[in-house]
Amino acid sequence: MCHIHVQEDGPCPSWRSPAHPTPPGSTTAAAVERFLESRTAATTRVGYAETLTHLTAITGPDHPVAELTPEQYAAAMDRWNTAAAATWNRHLSALVSFTTWAQRQELLITNPARRLERRKPARRGDRAIPRTRLKTLFTDPAHALRERVLWRLLYDTAARAEEILTLNIEDLDLEFRRARVTSKGGAIEYVHWATPTARILPRLLSGRTAGPVFLADRRAPASGSRAPAAADICPVTRRGRLSYPRAEYLFKTASAKLDPHRQGWTLHQLRHSALQHLAQAGRTAPELQAKSRHQHLASLGRYVRLGEETSARITAEADPAQRRRAR
Repeated sequence: MCHIHVQEDGPCPSWRSPAHPTPPGSTTAAAVERFLESRTAATTRVGYAETLTHLTAITGPDHPVAELTPEQYAAAMDRWNTAAAATWNRHLSALVSFTTWAQRQELLITNPARRLERRKPARRGDRAIPRTRLKTLFTDPAHALRERVLWRLLYDTAARAEEILTLNIEDLDLEFRRARVTSKGGAIEYVHWATPTARILPRLLSGRTAGPVFLADRRAPASGSRAPAAADICPVTRRGRLSYPRAEYLFKTASAKLDPHRQGWTLHQLRHSALQHLAQAGRTAPELQAKSRHQHLASLGRYVRLGEETSARITAEADPAQRRRAR
């Protein structure tokens, strides 16, 4: 005789109606694999894979996806309990996206993520990175060439990190210092870089003519759940595409010693810094919109808000002692 144990959130997950048998292949591991295959952006697949692989480790690969519980989701998120709010929110978004997909596929009826909440990032004032510290990051030979090219390219183009990490060599136009990117909404647009990037980018390509611009350190697995799509593998080195989480980690680690908060900066702050520095140089809002490719001028507000660096400069310029000059 089947007993239904009623909890605050409804029936016990161990119950399943005989009228709704488990579909073939609806284990958590199989569902996760199908979900990741449905993601078109390579960086999204890699980012979601980190979260969902950990969830699968918590539940076990053979656990029915229909029986996922809030407790299992909470256990998976415990791994990032002490992480920054942005990191917590990124992993929670992966779980929510997977849940929504599973419900749409009729693999999951309940919402195991319902007890988890997004966290509000702490306000840290000016999000722009000072130019002098950016110069140190861009030119320090202690950092690998790949990282220095990525950071410089992100700053020069003011592009989103996802757009640059998904670039293939075929998307580059080295002569005109531009690249073709797929922006939010799927539009094909161009981003442009300056001389500092133009001087070092060819060194990174090193004779390669196809495949991802930014490669991971290791060869990509040829099979299994971690095997990337063929388009994300370099045909020469067989290395996979550099993932967003790995690129973010390397930048935060490298920048931590220069960050007064000792937390390190994010890749998105390179875009923020580029636009804010252009605003400080007197560029108009329409010019910034052309550079950032925002659809609406209102979206530029948080980028062009002049903050700490501007405050320090105008304070120094208005210093009474600065006005008394020797004759």
